[in-house]
Amino acid sequence: MTALTLHVELGARSYPIHIGPGLLQRKDMLRPHIAGRQVMIVTNETVAPLYLETVKEALIGLDIHVTMLPDGERYKNMATLETIFDNLMAASCDRETTVLALGGGVVGDIAGFAAACYQRGVPYIQIPTTLLAQVDSSVGGKTAVNHPRGKNMIGAFYQPRAVIADTDTLSTLADRELRAGIAEVIKYGLIRDPEFLAWLERHVTRLLVRDHEALTFAINRSCQAKAEVVAADEHERGERALLNLGHTFGHAIEAAVGYGNWLHGEAVAVGMLMAAFLSQLAGHLTKSDYQRVFDLVKQSELPTHPPPEIRGDQLKQYMQADKKVVAGKIRLVLLESIGQAYVTDDYPPTAVDETLRHFKVFD
Repeated sequence: MTALTLHVELGARSYPIHIGPGLLQRKDMLRPHIAGRQVMIVTNETVAPLYLETVKEALIGLDIHVTMLPDGERYKNMATLETIFDNLMAASCDRETTVLALGGGVVGDIAGFAAACYQRGVPYIQIPTTLLAQVDSSVGGKTAVNHPRGKNMIGAFYQPRAVIADTDTLSTLADRELRAGIAEVIKYGLIRDPEFLAWLERHVTRLLVRDHEALTFAINRSCQAKAEVVAADEHERGERALLNLGHTFGHAIEAAVGYGNWLHGEAVAVGMLMAAFLSQLAGHLTKSDYQRVFDLVKQSELPTHPPPEIRGDQLKQYMQADKKVVAGKIRLVLLESIGQAYVTDDYPPTAVDETLRHFKVFD
């Protein structure tokens, strides 16, 4: 298969998203986006043995440095960010240095944030190696680290020079990570693409067995949706907030259970179900609509309930730290219908508690 190329249209800061097999081996994919002669590859202990040498071979002739991070969401913090800064400075990296984020969403988020901050901004390229990163976190320029009181609370909007999604990397992805990525794929169908959601209902089993054609189609459709939203609302003043369907609940689950114990996509899957159930309470989704969402999440072999040890007061405390909270009111992304989402703080006052009780989360 040849590579598919989409574009995030942001004027002078527009950039391509390349999707296809064997892209890491192609110099013509990487080299045009390298600003100077210095390159800092940020990766982790899991991804490096698989793909680091391939990327380095594609960059032969450049001054290459590597920052090796531990693997896991619990390391997405200020201390790890400091490690990247230390290595950039130790290598005397200048403002023309290009940071390459080689890994999943954690690597992409933290490497992108380091690039946004180092010498007030250096170029970076996203090379996502997980399904979740390929369909969501690598596109759109959201970069961040976590704080103990909230996920992604310290960060910046900073766009990459390019996104290079080599679909061959999905062959080495753990089954659990693959399923976590499918959660974000489902999200696009729910918020803006009912035809895609219907396709997923028919073909999600093909994604689970890593059918290459199905995966490429799902990645392309998801990235196309994300690119359109980012082009229309780069800094999340309006439409882009809809991409957070399920994330207020999901981020709270991640924080309450301890970063890294649940994967982001797993928490988002449950969060989307909670949002869909609350949308039903608000008088929008029908019972059959909610059942469709539940059935697809279950068919995707994703969790349908939060961990039993989580308490309702914990979740609500973390939800209050969500970035969409305005004047103390929790704003949620809900569904008007399948394929149409909206952001609101106007829902029945008991709806959050009723939703938590439905999902067996008690104080």
